[in-house]
Amino acid sequence: MKKILNFIFLFVICEAAQAQMADSTLRLSIKQAVDIALFNQKEVINAQLDVEIAKAKVKETIGIGLPQINGSFDFKDYVQIPTSLIPAEAFGGLPGSFTTIQFGTRYNALAGITASQLLFDPSYLIGVSATKTYRELSEKNLQRTKLETAIAVTKAYYSVLLVRQRKNMVDANVIRLKKLFSDTKALYENGFIEKIDLDRVHVAYNNITAEQDKITRYIELSELTLKFQMGLSDKARLVITDSLDELAIKQLPVTTLNPEPSKRIEYSILQTQERLQTYNLKRYKSQYLPTLVLYGAIQANAQRFKFNLFESNYGWYPIGLIGATLSINIFDGFQKNYHIQQERLTLKKVKNEISNFENAVSLEVAASRASLKDALAALQTQDENLELANSVAKTTKLKYDQGVGSNLEVLDAESSLKEAQANYFNALYDAIIAKINLDKSLGNFNY
Repeated sequence: MKKILNFIFLFVICEAAQAQMADSTLRLSIKQAVDIALFNQKEVINAQLDVEIAKAKVKETIGIGLPQINGSFDFKDYVQIPTSLIPAEAFGGLPGSFTTIQFGTRYNALAGITASQLLFDPSYLIGVSATKTYRELSEKNLQRTKLETAIAVTKAYYSVLLVRQRKNMVDANVIRLKKLFSDTKALYENGFIEKIDLDRVHVAYNNITAEQDKITRYIELSELTLKFQMGLSDKARLVITDSLDELAIKQLPVTTLNPEPSKRIEYSILQTQERLQTYNLKRYKSQYLPTLVLYGAIQANAQRFKFNLFESNYGWYPIGLIGATLSINIFDGFQKNYHIQQERLTLKKVKNEISNFENAVSLEVAASRASLKDALAALQTQDENLELANSVAKTTKLKYDQGVGSNLEVLDAESSLKEAQANYFNALYDAIIAKINLDKSLGNFNY
């Protein structure tokens, strides 16, 4: 109960903090973003509540084996006292005839306490173990939810970093083309070039400003995605404090570690489900064994012709008993037998899922490792292309400024540079995602 109250208190504090976040600015590193998400994301909170529900379920099941005590009070008012038929011959009447007589009193009451205690029931003991395993399963589901949340937040955080970094390049492109447009316009106004040359630059400048607006909106969308993954209001203001270490990304190691399914939380969950299903099978098998219940009751009965049940001058008549019930199933139409067959087949299915997951992990690790290798190779190529595109753009602009090149060459170079920049950042993002996926497949993602 204390843990539940603590959790509710933390939840209330979190909600208050979120309300404050809407009016203040949060400075967040990746780790801080993940920490807030693990505390604030509704899916994580629901998984934590499932753990508390499972703990209560364990205690509920244990309570079945504790003494069961009940109190009762029963009152009857016989408006018409029941009538019985008795042989009239007993009262001097004719043989074979009957006479009527009313037995009992109008007002009757019965008060008492009953108690019972389960002495032997194999399915109860198995059920207690099963509910504890169920609690363990809910705890592992919580761990999986936290892992998935941390991965989603990390990807969203890097997405914001990449888009913002890309916008810096786009802004630089806008400045260059704006200057080119201004210079070209001056040349046109002085009659040195034709209008078609000015129009080409004008079109390129309009396109790059449109792309600048587009990427600004994309930044807003990526930040909204990050807020959603963190469980924050879309009105919260965030300041991303981590920076994008492009060199570190380019030098990401491709681990050669062998797959270890046991390091994956999904594998642990499947193993727990297998144990839970094993308990289910044992529980149905145990129902062939007898059960023994001890019970007792202390009661008092009152019978009155008038409604004076609680007057001290009239007594109550005590009743006491103890007993035991031994129950054993003799024949149930083979219902338990077929139920056991169903549970046994379900257990085989779980075992097959475990085996399939082991194979799937090997495939997932191999695929993730190959994806990371491909992403790093593509990143290296796009990095080289970006350097070349920058060099070409600078050279063509220099030639144009010296009067030995055309603005068409400059625009082609700018177009190639813009494409190289987009490809480069896409390759950066692919490399980051591939590394996260590889760590996840190996069970090495830390949060």
